[in-house]
Amino acid sequence: MKIMIAYDGSRNAKLALAQVVEMFRCNHPLVILVGVAENPLDATDHNETLFQQAQQQLRRHLEEGVTFAQKEGFQADLLLAEGDARKMLLAATRKLAPDLLVIARHSHRPDGGIIASSLTYFVDELDYMTFGSVSAFLARRAECPLLILPSP
Repeated sequence: MKIMIAYDGSRNAKLALAQVVEMFRCNHPLVILVGVAENPLDATDHNETLFQQAQQQLRRHLEEGVTFAQKEGFQADLLLAEGDARKMLLAATRKLAPDLLVIARHSHRPDGGIIASSLTYFVDELDYMTFGSVSAFLARRAECPLLILPSP
């Protein structure tokens, strides 16, 4: 079994990886973490430097995720792509043909603070009623089963 996880090192992505580990431990799947570095819209030298830094940080997050999965007894690998996250994840599913694609639903919920939580309450309510743009795109186009994990 081959499970592909959209992974960016965020809290929700880490929770999704942990859920996959718990749900599929008995299947001994190959876990492939896919991260997408989105190209900057402005091609200045400053933005290129920021993009390179973001790409390196994403690679570190992917490597940490792979290490976590391996410590849990899984075979794990990573794929780092550049471009539009929706299109790159779709292309990765077509290229690697996973048995399951897992994504964590995006959340605008901050990690703490009552003031920050109250400021984003309305956005959170809308988020719970809809999928994010990446989730919706993949739900319509992915050619493999898709598991969208809710954000806590």
